[in-house]
Amino acid sequence: MKAKKAKRARPKLPHASEEMKQWSAMLAQELSTWPKVASRPMFGFQGFYRGRRIFAALPVTRSINTPNAFMFRIKPMPAELLQRAKTDSRINTEGRVPGAKWFHFEVSAEADLRDALWWLNQAYERAK
Repeated sequence: MKAKKAKRARPKLPHASEEMKQWSAMLAQELSTWPKVASRPMFGFQGFYRGRRIFAALPVTRSINTPNAFMFRIKPMPAELLQRAKTDSRINTEGRVPGAKWFHFEVSAEADLRDALWWLNQAYERAK
């Protein structure tokens, strides 16, 4: 008889703010025009893939950490990009575990979308 594994508690995902839902829709519209990009729903997010590799998750109903954040994936994160991320207050690099693949970007105004797209493009380019 097998022993039951203890279930790991799921992280609490806050509801995405109405503003973030709008910003996510704008970002998603742009990402969907990029070559070889597909999207799929996942746990209250819309996951974006370049081929088979996921590079971003934008909030649809849920968010990560705060109601106004999205995730992008860069593995490995080059040293020069990590240094740039550390100087951007919208990206939390302190709370992540070493070697983490996912980074969280906090959007507080529509003006942040330009930089959000820049980071999403960095993740897209490395998802080859």
